[in-house]
Amino acid sequence: MYALGRHLLLELKICNEEVLDDLNVLKECLNEAAIRCGATVVGESFYHFSPHGVSGVVNIAESHIAIHTWPEHKYAAVDVFTCGTTVDPEKAAKFITERLGAQTHSLIELRRGIMEDSQVGCTK
Repeated sequence: MYALGRHLLLELKICNEEVLDDLNVLKECLNEAAIRCGATVVGESFYHFSPHGVSGVVNIAESHIAIHTWPEHKYAAVDVFTCGTTVDPEKAAKFITERLGAQTHSLIELRRGIMEDSQVGCTK
């Protein structure tokens, strides 16, 4: 069986709350994570909530890297969704985890677009 994509779900806890509320730092972080994992950035959209928190997504040719933060809980939810064989989503996940200063974290990986071995254009 093959999968078209890999979707990493990150639970980042006990993070640096100042970083979690800084739109510019988070924008730089997700863009840098995309570059470090070998992805091609094609766009982005970020929003700072009042009184705190940020939602953002970096669109990559291989799919997306997204974040939603709760600085008041020192928590961030992050998705790293990639397809193809040239991107290493774990590199993006590791960089984001370190940059946000997460003292506790977990990662769940979902294989997306499961295909039969005989179907063309799929990746393992």
